[in-house]
Amino acid sequence: MRALLSNSALWLPLSVAFGVQLYKMLAFWVQNGRIEFRVLAQAGGMPSSHAAMVSSLVTAVGYQYGLDSGLFAIAVALAVIVMYDARGVRQESGKQARVINQILQTFFSGHPLTEAQLKELIGHTTLQVIVGSLIGVFYTLIYLFSRDWI
Repeated sequence: MRALLSNSALWLPLSVAFGVQLYKMLAFWVQNGRIEFRVLAQAGGMPSSHAAMVSSLVTAVGYQYGLDSGLFAIAVALAVIVMYDARGVRQESGKQARVINQILQTFFSGHPLTEAQLKELIGHTTLQVIVGSLIGVFYTLIYLFSRDWI
């Protein structure tokens, strides 16, 4: 049990993802004047908690086991898949869902479908993924370096 509780390659990614989601909830509160706990479980938005989590994992594994380890290679492959999905696949799925909703709305209410209505995204933009990744790397490095220097 002690090994599990001291596993920084597990707890750092989880804590940075939770921290990013908490930031999004607080940002929502500042913008809208009300606390919405459901924001903690929502995907999308700035920054990407998915990218923060997997970049933290890559950083922790690389730091602990070396950049030439098989574990690091697995973590990098996982991070690429997750960030690609967060940026590309979910974003496109969101666009398709929005188009389908607009088609249904048009079919039932007679309102025309326009291209401007397709700009809202469910996934992440490239900038959101990059910022999330940087947060994950810096958060993890700051923790690991400070832990080793103390």
